[in-house]
Amino acid sequence: MMNRRFLAVLGLSAVLALVVSGIFYQITSSTASPRRGKVETKPVVVATQPLPLGVVIKTTDLKVVEWPAQNVPPGTFSKVEEVVERVAVGNILADEPVMDKRVAERGAGVGLSPMIPPGMRAVSVRVNDVISVAGFVLPGSRVDIMVTGIPRGADEGAGPVTRTILTNILVLSAGKKLEPDSKGQPENVPVVTLLLSPGQAELLTLATNEGKIQLSLRNNTDSQLLASAGVPAADIFLARRKPVEPTVSKPRPPPVRAPAPVMLPVASPTPPPPPPPQIEIIRGDKRTVETLGVRPR
Repeated sequence: MMNRRFLAVLGLSAVLALVVSGIFYQITSSTASPRRGKVETKPVVVATQPLPLGVVIKTTDLKVVEWPAQNVPPGTFSKVEEVVERVAVGNILADEPVMDKRVAERGAGVGLSPMIPPGMRAVSVRVNDVISVAGFVLPGSRVDIMVTGIPRGADEGAGPVTRTILTNILVLSAGKKLEPDSKGQPENVPVVTLLLSPGQAELLTLATNEGKIQLSLRNNTDSQLLASAGVPAADIFLARRKPVEPTVSKPRPPPVRAPAPVMLPVASPTPPPPPPPQIEIIRGDKRTVETLGVRPR
């Protein structure tokens, strides 16, 4: 009889323990992992593989994925047809959203032409290992351009002059390569292509025909424009000549107007004294005028 009661109490205790454990587990589970609501998504076109600069994008290079609507980058596409047959103007990584600033307009051409902004021109110049700074003038570099030549109309015997004619010019390609070496290794190429405005293109073309050009490599983060009057050949051998220091080009100050001249007051002439009082006398047909204070004749 005692064993039955003991077993009944033991069984009831076990059941109560299981119930309490189940309730506690549900409470802790709901607290640790709150119920998540449905996340709104949008279709976004991404690359299925790395797309290098200048490649024509094909259908197999793209796919559409659902992207959280709150984190969709600006300028993305939602349909593959909007990107196919367009040229990549920047490197696109695998699974990276394709954005409009990384692809050229359809029909813009292939190769280098899609990389040229509207209103700009690509001009190639012949270089060697010296002109191209030992091959370190790579795509994406920034350079200044100097020209050495004899100015037309200069005095005889004046000699050549070296002057910087263009500053902070972007290098589009070195030889046939549109991208620099991944390790930054130099490469000697016969030509480099520069991005210029039409006016700069004319100036560079004239400089290559009139003299010898030299590229000067600059830091890409340096956007300072320097102006120099140039160095004539005669100054090289002057012992007293100070080193050439480029000066930062500054806007001309507005012309200072001279103050208006001060007009001194002019003394007015002294008015003549008033005439003495006169009296008119009429006697018959005769008329006479006499001045007061003066004895009449």
